Amino acid sequence: MSKRISKKKVKPPGKADPTPRLRQALAKRTKAELIDVLVECAGADRTVLRRLTAHFELQTPARELVVMTRQAIADATAFDERDVNDNFDYDYEAYREVQQNLQCLIERGQLRPVMELSLELMAAGSYQVEASDEGLMTDDIETCLRPVLKALHKSDLPAAEMHAWCTAMIKSDRVGFICDQELRALRRRCAKSQSR
Repeated sequence: MSKRISKKKVKPPGKADPTPRLRQALAKRTKAELIDVLVECAGADRTVLRRLTAHFELQTPARELVVMTRQAIADATAFDERDVNDNFDYDYEAYREVQQNLQCLIERGQLRPVMELSLELMAAGSYQVEASDEGLMTDDIETCLRPVLKALHKSDLPAAEMHAWCTAMIKSDRVGFICDQELRALRRRCAKSQSR
């Protein structure tokens, strides 16, 4: 199985490194100027925003975190339709943000929004897997969903609600194998609880 292709930029041989000059120019700027530039860059580039948010461990309100997670799902699962049946690049940093955000929402007890976001991830992510040649992003999707399944196993949400969610997740899976065993096990457990 081939590995994910890194999106790191490789410096061509013989090219000068501008970072020392940039460091020198930045050192001459005021703190306010630097903040303005960082905020402007983060507003223009979600990758920069993700890196700064993670680096400075920003506490985001749950409602905003849901919106950010929805955008990260869109970024993570995006691909060019012309690349169908190919091993295309994908944004695995965005998948990492999805995982972190879902975990943060779980820790805050926001299971219903997490369930809704997981359905979106399953639909878009399984379509991305279906469109790719080898489905390299399957592990990333499952890494995002496993903490959700673990939290639901321990939750006190109504069994009927979790059963319906499991069924919807299984139906949303276009490839039929993403966290399939875990989802079916949780659905069976919920069905037993309902029959008591």
